[in-house]
Amino acid sequence: MKNEFEIAVFEGDGIGPEIMAPTVQILNALQKRHQAYSLNFTYCDAGAMHFSKTGQSLPESSLETARKSDAILLSAMGMPDIRYEDGTEISPQIELRKELNLFAGVRPVTLYPGQNTPLKIPEGKTIDFVLIRESTEGLFWSQGKGEVSKDQASETLVITREVSEKLFKFSFKLAQQRKSSGEGRGVVTCVDKANVFRAFAFFREIFDEQAKAFPDIQKEYAYVDATALWMVQKPWDFDVLVTENMFGDILSDLGAGLMGGLGLAPSADIGLQHALFQPCHGSAPDIAGKGVANPFAMILSSAMMLEWLGHENNNSDLLKDGKNLKQAVGHVIQNKKGLTRDIGGEAGTKEAASAILKQLAD
Repeated sequence: MKNEFEIAVFEGDGIGPEIMAPTVQILNALQKRHQAYSLNFTYCDAGAMHFSKTGQSLPESSLETARKSDAILLSAMGMPDIRYEDGTEISPQIELRKELNLFAGVRPVTLYPGQNTPLKIPEGKTIDFVLIRESTEGLFWSQGKGEVSKDQASETLVITREVSEKLFKFSFKLAQQRKSSGEGRGVVTCVDKANVFRAFAFFREIFDEQAKAFPDIQKEYAYVDATALWMVQKPWDFDVLVTENMFGDILSDLGAGLMGGLGLAPSADIGLQHALFQPCHGSAPDIAGKGVANPFAMILSSAMMLEWLGHENNNSDLLKDGKNLKQAVGHVIQNKKGLTRDIGGEAGTKEAASAILKQLAD
C-alpha cells in the first residue's frame, strides 16, 4: 500500500490562489492528524496571468511535473480579458486533459441537508448523482482547429471507439462502486442525441457493447434535451449519467444550479494513469483579492482527490479522510455557519475554511 504521494498544485488565476491556500492548509491538517500518509505539494506555473507575463499558458516544466505526480490539484483558471490571438480564452485545464488523456470528467451533484436549492424537493427525496463528461474529444476536439471564412464557420465533433470504450467502462465501474457503498442504485444512463446524429448513434452502440460486461448494472438512455428537463423535474431519479464533452459541459452547470451555485460544485478529470481535481467555477476576477471567494468547491474537489487516491492505492486512511472532509462541508452547510455570501452567508474565504477545520476537529 502506497503512503507517500506527490501532488502537483496549480494555483490558477483571479480567486484561484485564495481558494487553493486554505485547501492545502486543510489537507495538511488532515495528514498530520494520524500521519498515515504523506502529501507532498509542488507548485506549478500556468494560467492566463502567467501567459500575459511569459507568453506561455502551460510551460513544459509544469506539464512534466503534472505527468510525474500522483494527482493534480488545479484551481480556477483563465481571465476574460486575456486571450489567445484567435480570441479564445487561456485554458490550461483543457490542455492538461488532452495531454494526459483525462477522458472522464466527473461532476458530482449532491444536495446536503439544509443546502439552498431553487427546487422544491419532495419529502423523502435526495439529490445525489454523478454526471460523467467525456473530456478530450466530442465538440471540444476541434478547439483551435475550427474553420472560419467570411460567410461560414464550422467546428467538428469527433467520437472515437477507443475513448468511448474507456469512458463507458469507467462509468459502469463507478456505478458498481456507488452501489456497493450504498450511494447509488446501480444505474448508468447514456445521454446523447442518437435520434438525430450518426455520431451519437455510434456512441450509444459502444455504450450497449460495454454494458454487457456489467450485468449487475442497469442501463438506460436519455436524449440530452429531455435530460435537461428531468434534471429540473426529477433529479432524484438519476444515479450515473454519461455523455459527450459539450453536452456534459452544459449539463454540469445545470447540476451546479441544483446545488445553489458553482461555489459548491467540485469536479475531477480522470484517465488511466493521471487524475486532476478542480472546482467547476471560473476565476471570478471581479472579487479577486477581496477575501470573499467561496472555497467549498475547491475543498470538495480535494476530498475527491483523497478518495480517488484511496481507491487507487487501497489506502483506507485516504478514503476515510476524503469522506470526513465531505461530511465536514455538509455539516457547515447544514448549520449555516461559515457560509460565504454566494450561498446565503456573510463569511469570508478564511472564515469558511476555518469552519471546516473546526468541524473536522470536532
